[in-house]
Amino acid sequence: MLIHLQNVCSPDQVATLRALIAKGDFDDGGKTAGRVARSVKSNQQLESGARVDTVRSEVRKALMAHAGFVSFARPKTLSRILVSRYEAGMAYGSHIDDALMGGRRADLSFTLFLSEPDSYDGGELVMEGADGETGIKLAPGDAVLYATSAIHRVATVTRGERLAVVGWVRSLVRRADQREILFDLDQVANAMFEREGKTRELDLILKSRANLLRQWAED
Repeated sequence: MLIHLQNVCSPDQVATLRALIAKGDFDDGGKTAGRVARSVKSNQQLESGARVDTVRSEVRKALMAHAGFVSFARPKTLSRILVSRYEAGMAYGSHIDDALMGGRRADLSFTLFLSEPDSYDGGELVMEGADGETGIKLAPGDAVLYATSAIHRVATVTRGERLAVVGWVRSLVRRADQREILFDLDQVANAMFEREGKTRELDLILKSRANLLRQWAED
């Protein structure tokens, strides 16, 4: 299961991030990939420094302020946030993200898009599954959140420049099926509250969600 997160960053926030990135120095993205993934990775990543630290901090704050992200991911920590750039001819072949990032278990991966979709050709994030491939190319400020175990790739950019921020999440709830149940309960509770306000039935939904969190969360 993956989820499209709309408006993680506002247009002003996207402009600020892009301005910070434009002043930074990029390096070979293969340096941050494992041995196998490195063989199919061709992109650039922002080098360490004050600018990339600011980008990471701003993206982390934006995600943690986004209700959909918090509900779907149940985040405990965000680790290894990277700024990636793909220019014409660059791509990232099929791969699986590492299970451990910075010594922490990685349950979910995210891609936050920063470029206008019509400013570049190609560059889709392609999720590979038993039912075929799904290409994802979102508006700047939108993000997609998906299982770290999923096989995926970035299609070759044939024109323009694709900027994105990618990162990994360790969830308080390890199992994807349990996170999905909690996410569904959130959707039901929110809809009930909007429609009917606080009711006895809503209290029971919230009670069940809380009890499931007590059973499943690893704090």
